[in-house]
Amino acid sequence: MTDHHDDENRLIAERRRKLDAQRERDVAFPNDFRRNARAMRLHSTYEDLDNDALVAKNIEVRVAGRMMAKRMMGKSNFIKLQDVTGQIQVFVFRPDLPEDTFAQFKTWDVGDIVAATGKLFRTRTGELSVHADSLRLLTKSLRPLPEKFHGLSDQELRYRRRYVDLIMNADSRKVFRLRTRLVTHCRQFLDALDFMEVETPMMQSVLGGANARPFATHHNALDMPLYLRIAPELNLKRLVVGGFERVYEINRNFRNEGLSTQHNPEFTMLELYQAYVDYEEIMALVEALVRSLADALWGQLTGSYQGQELDLGAPFARLSIEEAIVKYNEDLDASRLRDVDYLRAVCAEKSIPVEERYGAGKLQLEIFEKTVEDHLVAPTFITGYPREVSPLARCRDSDPFVTDRFEFFLCGREIANGFSELNDPEDQAERFRAQTESKAAGDQEAMEYDADYIRALEYGLPPSGGLGVGIDRLVMLFADVPSIRDVLLFPHMRPEADGGD
Repeated sequence: MTDHHDDENRLIAERRRKLDAQRERDVAFPNDFRRNARAMRLHSTYEDLDNDALVAKNIEVRVAGRMMAKRMMGKSNFIKLQDVTGQIQVFVFRPDLPEDTFAQFKTWDVGDIVAATGKLFRTRTGELSVHADSLRLLTKSLRPLPEKFHGLSDQELRYRRRYVDLIMNADSRKVFRLRTRLVTHCRQFLDALDFMEVETPMMQSVLGGANARPFATHHNALDMPLYLRIAPELNLKRLVVGGFERVYEINRNFRNEGLSTQHNPEFTMLELYQAYVDYEEIMALVEALVRSLADALWGQLTGSYQGQELDLGAPFARLSIEEAIVKYNEDLDASRLRDVDYLRAVCAEKSIPVEERYGAGKLQLEIFEKTVEDHLVAPTFITGYPREVSPLARCRDSDPFVTDRFEFFLCGREIANGFSELNDPEDQAERFRAQTESKAAGDQEAMEYDADYIRALEYGLPPSGGLGVGIDRLVMLFADVPSIRDVLLFPHMRPEADGGD
């Protein structure tokens, strides 16, 4: 490790000397070059023209980018410039440049940002290239690029220094372009259904909208505690009360939880609420959205994730949580799934930790999460979540133990959560009180009593359906990457031991 750092420090020192020399000669970081072409457009526009046709057209271009390769071969030299769209080769012929320009060019390093003007032609191997008649150094790169920037040994470094990862790794650039396309498509999909995009506060004075441990902060001027939001749900439903019948927000949420391949403390959700529909219609919307994304991003309704084949064109499976528990735990007695003592015994047998305050609904959820979720590879809606673990969902009229709630699973992980909204203010107030009791008993993920939200419900929330979709997990699926860190430009990580040098 010491040898590597010593070598890198020597290279940095040499590059700094080159920068000092550039400062003495001219402006070191000029900003007066304007390009008129990018790599991909050049390749696509002139892909059908051979060298004779290109020379006949006499096409002069101005290109710029990071120098990713440099081959010095005496008079005939080649560099590769990389811009946001790809790479273009530049041919540097010594007799075509002023002597001092060529002398400077010889000192430039891979990683420098370079501008070139010249005419298009094809080399003997058929590669589209720019025959340079002028070259300029726009930005001196003081740190050398890595020779290799992939593999398990460099995985953490890729996350920490995403800027280097993006320079070196075309696959990473592809993932984040896909992410932007996915978010844009979600917006277009909902806009076409007459949903209105809104923004709600990221700092909230009352904790609510989901069961999660929050990040707490303090507002100095108001001298009051605030939470970074764990969900925008209650504010979005306030808007439905106000008459906006279809609203959505693509929002940043913050949950003070552990890190894993599926969890980051800061993440992106799509949440929407629609008046005069129930959870069945929200499930239909999810199915349509996922298929629409597959068509837009894959170009078809079939694909794979980490080697698992997926068919998103077939009807999505549906199971209640109790049906799923029995299906994947054939030894259980289906008639006793609401018997607290029986469920505690099952959890003990399966080494599932539980707390004394857990009722039958919470025990069911623990068994489901530990024994069922991993099996849900094909697209599956799990319905009938217990009232005990669904404090904002409407109870089922025919069975008040459960709610009209679903979660959507794909490749063994939850992608979306939705339900028919609880719009009975007295029932909601009772559930908030139960949440505050749980918090007092030590549940750090329980909600607080939101008196203003109850007041909003007392004005009348139309019968509605709501949905939350994990954008990061959707990107993981369609980009076929294993970790949430692969789809976050800057994932949260512990500080570097060496301070980042």
